[in-house]
Amino acid sequence: MAYDVIVVGGGNAAFAAAASARDHGAKRVLLLEKAPREKRGGNTHFSGAIFRFRYDDVSELDRFVPDAERDYPGFHKGVQPYPLEAYRDDLMRVTQGRSDPELSTLLIESSYDTMCWMQEVGRHKFELALSVMGVRVGNEVKWPRGAMIRAVHEGVGLSKTWFETGEKLRIEIRYDTGAQRLTQDGSGRVTGVLARGPEGFATFDAKAVVLGCGGFETNPEWRLRYLGAPWDHAKVRGSNFNYGDGLKMALDIGAMPWGHWSGCHATPINAEAADYGVQNLTDKTNRLSYIFGIMLNVEGRRWVDEGADMNSFTYAKYGGMILKQPRSLVYQIFDSKVLELLEPRYATSEPFRADTLEGLVKQLKVDHIQALRTLQEYNRGAGHGGPFNPAQLDGLHTEGVDPPKTNWALKLDTPPYVAWPVTGGITFTFGGLRINRDAQVIATDWKPISGLFTCGEMVGGLFHYNYPLGTGLMSGAVFGRIAGRAAALSNA
Repeated sequence: MAYDVIVVGGGNAAFAAAASARDHGAKRVLLLEKAPREKRGGNTHFSGAIFRFRYDDVSELDRFVPDAERDYPGFHKGVQPYPLEAYRDDLMRVTQGRSDPELSTLLIESSYDTMCWMQEVGRHKFELALSVMGVRVGNEVKWPRGAMIRAVHEGVGLSKTWFETGEKLRIEIRYDTGAQRLTQDGSGRVTGVLARGPEGFATFDAKAVVLGCGGFETNPEWRLRYLGAPWDHAKVRGSNFNYGDGLKMALDIGAMPWGHWSGCHATPINAEAADYGVQNLTDKTNRLSYIFGIMLNVEGRRWVDEGADMNSFTYAKYGGMILKQPRSLVYQIFDSKVLELLEPRYATSEPFRADTLEGLVKQLKVDHIQALRTLQEYNRGAGHGGPFNPAQLDGLHTEGVDPPKTNWALKLDTPPYVAWPVTGGITFTFGGLRINRDAQVIATDWKPISGLFTCGEMVGGLFHYNYPLGTGLMSGAVFGRIAGRAAALSNA
């Protein structure tokens, strides 16, 4: 049977493409999901499902969270606008100015409208991400700009809703069916996909193909090849099916590699987490409240400014820095003053506890003498400036300490003291394919490959070095929607 559009993948970007293709007239849409039904959804299932998008006034958020002012009095007054320029500044700042200017502008300009489309066509419901992004200051909850709204029930809900919407839109879904190769006609146009399913190999013909099947973060050989050591032994936060299949298929027919192939999104996670994402834990292994404490490596030393910026702008970079520490292990240390500020995900594992810093250090796999010396040095230099404000860059800093801590530098002086062991978990890779404004894949001769589109983590050029929280899912939805529309209309 011939299809109008085939979408490879089963996450947020893939379903945005499939739904958009149906929304723009494609009658026969096939979605190929490599995973079995019980492990479907790619990285989306494991995500916190937060979307970063632009808005010029807080009233534009009411359609997504209509009860926000009732539930959190002062919401409308307290939330700052997040216009295009602010979004661009954040993205360019964390990517050191290297985010593709055309694609990033398209992403930002399309973000609010795409959220509305997801609500209307995708049938998604949203809520404020209180557990991750809300910070209680007295009787108020403070919210960051741009990234505070998530899908209800987080990644599990986002994925479940996409599959339900897909079925309602009569998108054909085939599980346990992994794409192996793209087929082409004599002109070079992509005409379908060779896939391996439960009954063996089969060729599915289509007028257009959208690749939305993620990066290569599950593939230890590719991680070593492109990211270098010790990435080959990194724990994988999400799906254990993302081996770079779509990238390989596209590169095999001459697609242009694009973006930061030695870069990735990696997150501080529980050092005792499983090697791959666990379906029922989803993203609960994350440990992102390091800004309120300090981090020690096994040599007993601090090695980074824990308070350089809000954690939503540093966590995706710090995960990789943690992985490169000796034994890929660090300890996040807090005192009792800040325990109520830690995100709830810390409760999924037990920390080390002690009434003295010396007693705490003795329980850790660190150089005990150096660790205690580091903690004492930190306490001598902490507490300058301020006052402490967990909701913003507060200027409470260290003096005479290397590396410095530039914000939230409270002394560790109130027992009990706690420490969580943490490693770096890889989420997705930044290297991808070059596309144009229609999400059409560009070949190494700088010409579009007819019939081939891509979206999601396979889009190269958006992220370099680092990543602002909530931008990955937003990118998946924006470019998935574009790819599905372009794929459908290319055959109209």
